[in-house]
Amino acid sequence: MIYATFVMLGLGTLCGVVLSVAARVFYVKQDPRIEKVEGCLSGANCGGCGFAGCSAAAVAVVEGRAKPNVCVVGGAESAAMVSEVMGVSVGVAEAPTAQNPCVGGHRAPVKYLYDGIKGCRAQSMLFGGQLRCEMGCLGQGDCVKACLFGAMKMGPEGYPVVDKNKCVGCGSCERVCPRGLLEVKTPSVRLLHFNQKDECLAPCRQTCPAEINIPLYIAQIRAGDVEGAVNTIRDRNPLLLSCGRVCPHPCETNCRRGIEDEAVSINQLKRFAADFEMNSGKRFPVSVAPSTNKRVAIVGGGPAGLSCGFFLRRLGHDVTIFEAMPKLGGMLRYGIPEYRLPKKVLDWEIQGILDLGITARPNVTFGLDLDLASLVAAGFDAVFLGIGAWKDSMLRVEGENMKGCYTGIDFLARAGKGESVELGRTAAVIGGGNTAIDCVRTLIRLGVEKVYIVYRRTRGEMPANEVEIEAAEHEGAEFLFLSAPVSVKGDEEGKVTHLEYLKMELGEPDASGRRRPVPVKGSETLLQTDMIITAIGQAPDVSFTEKTQSRLAQLKTTRWSTVDVDPRTLQSNIPYIFAAGDAATGPSLVVEAIGGGRRAARSIHQFLMGEKVASEPGELAKKLIPETIFDQVEGIERKPRCSMVELPVSERVHSFIEVDQVLTEEAARDESLRCLFCGRTCYTVETVEGDFPISLEAKKTRAA
Repeated sequence: MIYATFVMLGLGTLCGVVLSVAARVFYVKQDPRIEKVEGCLSGANCGGCGFAGCSAAAVAVVEGRAKPNVCVVGGAESAAMVSEVMGVSVGVAEAPTAQNPCVGGHRAPVKYLYDGIKGCRAQSMLFGGQLRCEMGCLGQGDCVKACLFGAMKMGPEGYPVVDKNKCVGCGSCERVCPRGLLEVKTPSVRLLHFNQKDECLAPCRQTCPAEINIPLYIAQIRAGDVEGAVNTIRDRNPLLLSCGRVCPHPCETNCRRGIEDEAVSINQLKRFAADFEMNSGKRFPVSVAPSTNKRVAIVGGGPAGLSCGFFLRRLGHDVTIFEAMPKLGGMLRYGIPEYRLPKKVLDWEIQGILDLGITARPNVTFGLDLDLASLVAAGFDAVFLGIGAWKDSMLRVEGENMKGCYTGIDFLARAGKGESVELGRTAAVIGGGNTAIDCVRTLIRLGVEKVYIVYRRTRGEMPANEVEIEAAEHEGAEFLFLSAPVSVKGDEEGKVTHLEYLKMELGEPDASGRRRPVPVKGSETLLQTDMIITAIGQAPDVSFTEKTQSRLAQLKTTRWSTVDVDPRTLQSNIPYIFAAGDAATGPSLVVEAIGGGRRAARSIHQFLMGEKVASEPGELAKKLIPETIFDQVEGIERKPRCSMVELPVSERVHSFIEVDQVLTEEAARDESLRCLFCGRTCYTVETVEGDFPISLEAKKTRAA
């Protein structure tokens, strides 16, 4: 017994020695901050942060794999305490939220009846799901079950709806969706997202140069949520008041309803939402990210510059806009007449952009009052060139510099600034684009008795908007088609008296696809007129690159006098200089300039944050997804498109009062009901139940 006792004591002593040595040899010292950080977390062990409980999250914070705001339950208070432990500044981070881009519900055609396990993952394993749409929501609600915060529920149309007030951005829903449909992103990331080839996109969204979520804002108008519609538009287009008036709405060309009926009046609905805010007596709030302390100089306060500055400011950067003219707006102010876009409307819209914290410096000309070196010396980290296309093209014919001859943009700019222009009794405007039409309609309002449009092709080839051409006809303009000017005649005092032109006939198509006008021999004709305006095209003025020996002289330009930029990133050969709008594309649509401004803002943001300046690999880049373009749309009941309300001709030709009027609330809602609310391969057939149209398939499902 005594012997056994001593043996056990010996073994115990030996084990103690071995364990003591092992503890010293294999000891792993734990960072004391881990315990402190864990004490700052909620203790819920919910996994909402993406880690296996609070202990794992604390380790990740200390190791630098997670930020102080890792705890989605603890929120800002927890983040502040963790930051204090780690000795860092918590800052103010944007909160990510979940978003379901699919609103397809039960609308897509059914491949087979599914009666299996009620789970998205299970259904997706069976031939990809029961619906023919490969991109849409399966509707079994796995994401709703995974949400630990009650922020998701299944909506009445069979797809999950996110409550942004409850969503903490934990990503649980995103992780369980077998389609990868749900996205958890911050507002900034969403602002700079561009259309992807594998997304659920209606044809109108693909065609819109600004990539506005058109079906969503129309649905919001239909539901009475006009503020939501304004926010949806503004996430892609900060100039919705202006675009609602002057955009030629290319989005409507691929509207599915137009296949069987008339296209939805998308642009009039945009204007309705925009005017609703302006007339409401308040501005709807716009989110701005925390400051990055990075500074960007915007050269040019037109639509491209305003758009780029707007999105950069929302991303937290400091923005200063330098503008050569007395006021911001560019061609919106000085190239579009008052009767199309009232200056008080433009002023209200621009002020809303400046109110985000953007500085405006008017009457400052780039290349004269400031140059690239002064901007760099002033501490700007990047420069955006949105200089527009202010240089008018000339006819290059004898006599075009006589007294009484003007160019289109110069004439409109002078009229826009209220400068006096010597007018004649008759005027001839040469050209067939929107600038030419604007000149014609302005001359009529200024009291010119007879105004001609001289165009070398036929009406069918005129690039101007059809509604503008019709308006000019109604107001009394006379069209001289297939007429090519060859010289300007004048009197002894050098004042215009006649325009000489040749009659033309159409020959073979040229590079643009239009039939080339060919002169008819011996058809010289004199048109008596005492005023001529040439509006045959414009180009950017990039002469500032030739007037310097500095770094700016290295900026590459094209033979069309545009800034040579990467078409996907809009970055020039000088890494910190970017360009968009007419400066990069040549004369184009306002909405194209706005879309370009946002694209440039993304690239500038990447540059400022030290990221690679690049587009996403799957971007559509203005191409259409073939499977989304239909040749027929079943179940459409023809309904008249809302009519544009206009001032009568007798009232409008004697003043610059706005011609096109806004839709009434009732008319806007009726027009919103015509929208088919399209997805990639689905759309809403016209059966209406309550206030919201639902598909026939959904009705059958409910009835069953």
